[in-house]
Amino acid sequence: MKHLNPKVFYRYTAFACLVAISSINSLSAQELITLKRATELVLENNLQIKQSQFTEALSEVNLSQSKLAIYPNLNANTGLNFNYGRSIDPLTNQFINQAITSNSGSLTSNTAIFQGFRRMNEISQNKLQLDADKSNTQKVKNDLLLSVVTNYLSVLNSQDLLTASQQQLDIANQQLDIEQKFFDVGNRTLADLAQAKSQVATAELNVTNARNQVDLSFLNLAQLLERDPSASFEIEKPKIENLSNINAAYSAVDVFKIASLNFPDIKLAGFRKQVFEKEIDIARAGYFPSINLQSGFGTRYSNGTFANTSYAKQVKDNFNQFIGFGLTIPIFNGLATKSAVRRANINFQNAMVSEQLVKNNLNKVINQAVYDLRAAEKRYYSAQTAYESSKEAFNVIEQRYAVGLVNSLDFNQAQTNLNKAQFDQIQAQYDFIFRSKVIDYYLGNPITF
Repeated sequence: MKHLNPKVFYRYTAFACLVAISSINSLSAQELITLKRATELVLENNLQIKQSQFTEALSEVNLSQSKLAIYPNLNANTGLNFNYGRSIDPLTNQFINQAITSNSGSLTSNTAIFQGFRRMNEISQNKLQLDADKSNTQKVKNDLLLSVVTNYLSVLNSQDLLTASQQQLDIANQQLDIEQKFFDVGNRTLADLAQAKSQVATAELNVTNARNQVDLSFLNLAQLLERDPSASFEIEKPKIENLSNINAAYSAVDVFKIASLNFPDIKLAGFRKQVFEKEIDIARAGYFPSINLQSGFGTRYSNGTFANTSYAKQVKDNFNQFIGFGLTIPIFNGLATKSAVRRANINFQNAMVSEQLVKNNLNKVINQAVYDLRAAEKRYYSAQTAYESSKEAFNVIEQRYAVGLVNSLDFNQAQTNLNKAQFDQIQAQYDFIFRSKVIDYYLGNPITF
């Protein structure tokens, strides 16, 4: 086998390493996040969701424990005692004056037969609390998904504004170059040149502001996704040129009917109301008698009076069993049960009001969302018309300016109007898209482009 020259080998190795590093950097720089991937990341990484899931897990533990509480308990007890001087023999209950070593053991069980249906109501309440916590987790997820869409569209909007600003800067620089050439040959005044320079400065400021807004939008999105802000990434720009397919003719009443059945906020308020309703039944259990069943067996040993009897024989001879019932009848407890029932009723009534408030607020928000969508549609088409008109007007003025029929002041004003119309059109476009996604959010539809 032919050996490579060491220098050649090192060169190949170094080259391979550089290629590998370049590939890694290239892949890292080209990381592309789609809207779908952004929603997946926020569901995977967001700490608010994790906290809500921990609360949900605790409710599952409480439910499991409340179910186990209906079963009898079983406890083993043992004791070893040393007595000196005059004491009572635990087996004969006679006074003796000697050192005694005694040992006892028992196995007991206690079962609540009746407690005013407290245990069953606690199980029902814990089930409802678990459902409430699950609804809260879904609410957190829904709110975050809407935030992802908002920030995602904000990045797209700021990127388009930056592109438009850079295009306007290119036009302003071209115009400044033309003005400078005309000024050099005496066909333009110093005022015309100053106007062109002012236009360039304004365009440069717009580019700077737009670039800063892009950076800020990416930062907000990265923080929402729990990403390292220093790790750069790009987002996929969906095809949104044609907005005529967006339905803006929604009925607020119909949207609310659908949302009131499926929206997590409504479900959460409903489950919380039922939790407090069960609390009333649990508090009322204090009015009822309680019946308990106790049973067990045990034995004991002592080296006192029966010192000559072996440990095994004493344990066998002293073996005993017992079973008994306990009845507790509440007569007077400082009106604690009555107060507990009153508190539970007040909490339930407050929960009913809270549920209605959630419904009312949702109804108001949906009515506002439907209105905003219609207004955004009108604004978008108006902005689009205004942009087309401004572009046509600018093209005409640009041609007339080139042959000296329009002064630089009118030309710069036309360019400013075109810039503003283009920026308004871009912002109206994304506002229209966002408003439509808000309606999808309340309808429970997947938020996609």
